[in-house]
Parts: sequence; C-alpha cells; structure tokens
Amino acid sequence: MSLISVSNLSVRYGANTVLHHVNLSVEPGEIVTIVGPNGSGKTSLLRAVIGAVPPAAGEITVKSGLRIGYVPQRLHIDATLPITVERFMRLTDPVDRRACQNALKAAGVPDLLKRQMSQLSGGQFQRVLLARALINQPHILLLDEATQGLDQSGSASFYRQIEDVRRETGCAVLMISHELHVVMSASDRVICLNGHVCCEGTPAVVASAPEYRALFGTGTKGALALYRHDHDHNHDYDHGHDHSEAAE
Repeated sequence: MSLISVSNLSVRYGANTVLHHVNLSVEPGEIVTIVGPNGSGKTSLLRAVIGAVPPAAGEITVKSGLRIGYVPQRLHIDATLPITVERFMRLTDPVDRRACQNALKAAGVPDLLKRQMSQLSGGQFQRVLLARALINQPHILLLDEATQGLDQSGSASFYRQIEDVRRETGCAVLMISHELHVVMSASDRVICLNGHVCCEGTPAVVASAPEYRALFGTGTKGALALYRHDHDHNHDYDHGHDHSEAAE
C-alpha cells in the first residue's frame, strides 16, 4: 500500500486555484522530488498532504499509523534566545537524550547536542531540523526546499545525507527542490509541477520531457551530467546533451 496517495487534488486560496487535479503517490522507501517554477504550487501540495491546507477537491489518503517527519523551508529563532540544540529538539516531545543523539547522528551532526542554536551555521541548522524530523523514526520525510540559503556544496552534502538516511532507515522521502543541478542524483522519481502535473517519471525521463524543457529550458545540463556521474551504468536518457558540466 502507498504511504501517501493524492487523487485529483485541487487547492484554492480564495478565487485563485493553485493546484488542478494533481495525482501522485509515494511508495515505501522511495525518494520522490517535486520540481517546478516559483508559484507552481509545490509548497501548497506539501501543506495539503500534512493537513495544513484543505483540499478544494480531490482526496488525500495516508496509510494508517503513518509517522511523518517534516523539515520546513525555513525556521526563524531569535538570535538572543538562549536555547541549546538538545532543548530545541525536546520542545514538543518528551524524548530522552539518547534519542536526540541518535537523531543528530543520523543527520550527520553527532557533536551538536550542547551547542547554542544561535551559534550554528546555515548547514548545521538545517541538519538539526532534519534530526528533529527524524527523532520519532518517521516512515516518510517531507522536505520543503530544505536547502534554501545553502551554497551548492552544502546542498549537495545535505542531499547525500538524505540518501544515507533512506538507506539506513528505509524511510521514504517526498521533497521539494529548486536545485535542478543536484536533485537528479538523489531521486528515484521526479514530478514536474506547474499548477498540475506536467510530467513525471525517473530523473532521466523527466529531464528529457518536452514539458520539463519548456519550463526550465536546456540550462539544466548539469543535472543530467551529475546524474550520469553518479549512475554511470544507466544510459537510458537523452544522449544529445553535452556532459562536460559534471563538475558544476
């Protein structure tokens, strides 16, 4: 059974319809990435999935007992607020220190437990948000452009950590990303959204789809190059691209 199933979903804000008849599903253990231009409804889709936005039409089915971990796009904490990473992670749930330590280790930052939140770098802060999402051992992680504000190497490192989390825990991942140059190597399936589902499939299939190219042009060759670099055995995508940009 799918962990999450979305059927003919439409979302409206007043008279403005931001999503039209969207269908998608997430299966156990897979990484699904949603891409699309600004204003395409990506965040609205995630908010509908977690119940923060009511559907105007359609249905969202969540597997019984599903545990969801959510990593927001951004979270503001007052720099003058004295709060350690451990205290932050225990704000809403009565978890013990070992659970905090295990989650931080899974997020790739095992030594931050006693650090002040205000002292963290942008990359460390996002890893702590990831750890907070992992603390209750979710069946699926939802990430809303979780690398916004990080540089390219920081983003790539974060996505590699997500792949490690999936491999070690078996959890599924549904994430929004605007970084086409790294997302292809981290996804089993990509959904291109622009108010509706324009195209979907493996990264190779979507990157060569006319609908995808109409939205993003041909300036995403780095995505294909990175995908080829990480998956040299896979040759089933468009060979018409110059792959010399793998180091981008």
